[in-house]
Formats: sequence, C-alpha cells, structure tokens
Amino acid sequence: MGRAPFPGTPAPAPQAPMQPQQPRPGSIVSGRQPAERRTLVVGRGISVQGVVQDAERLVVEGTVESTMIHATELMVAPGGVFRGEVEVEDSEVAGTIDGTVTARGSLIVRATGKVLGTARCRRLQVEDGGQITGRIEMITEPARPSDPARPVEVARPAEPGE
Repeated sequence: MGRAPFPGTPAPAPQAPMQPQQPRPGSIVSGRQPAERRTLVVGRGISVQGVVQDAERLVVEGTVESTMIHATELMVAPGGVFRGEVEVEDSEVAGTIDGTVTARGSLIVRATGKVLGTARCRRLQVEDGGQITGRIEMITEPARPSDPARPVEVARPAEPGE
C-alpha cells in the first residue's frame, strides 16, 4: 500500500482515523447520531426533482422539487430551496421553502430563512430576520395516539345484559 496507484502520481499521505461527525451548531439532533441516520444531502448547485423515499434526514443546500416527502428531519441551508410539500418531525430553515411544510415537532426559521406558503407545526421559532409569508397552522392535537407515552383508550363491545 506504500506505492502510488498510478505511475507518476504521489502516494496519498496517511490519514488520521475518521472521527464521528459533530452536529452543526444549531442543528436538530433527535435520538440517533447524525452519522447513524439515513441522510440525503443535495449539495449547492445540484437540482433534484421527484420522489425521495426512506431518507430520515434531508439536507438541502441546492434545489429540491417534490410533491411529497416524509422524513424525520429537514434542514434547508442558506441558499437552499425546497419546492413542494414535506412532512417531518423537525425542520430548520435557513434557506427557502416554497410550498407546504408540516413539522409535527418544531419548525425553526433562521434569520436567513423564508417559508412561502403554508407552515404547520407544533412549536414555532422565528429568528429576527426570518420570514413566513402565507399561512401558519399550529398543531394542537396530541402528538400521536400510538405514542407509548400516551395511553390509548379502546372501546370494547358491550357485554350481553349491559
């Protein structure tokens, strides 16, 4: 392994072992470490149209257009644009969302962020300079009936003679 892979190219310098990726300041971290979650990053200058499936975390630095995306976390970086409809647990917007965002947990609009259209969320935080143009709907019903922290009442059939 000490040889260069191709004649005339220098051998690569030995690298230190990879360290676990630290979360970005202000990023949302829920449950598992970012390196353990299925993450799709759409980089700057890249445009994606279509369906995204099975991504737990979507990071938009370029442009994404989609009719509906379900994920755990959506992060739109400064300069990033998301067009369409997305349903997530938590969302952090420092770029632009043009369409409908439903955050069953929290929606954070950073100072550089813009939400154009409909924003549905349980908790909303807008930094000074952040913009929401359109409609805001606050989610007020309980999180989920299947949530083990909340008991679910099941109706039982009436017994004969009751």
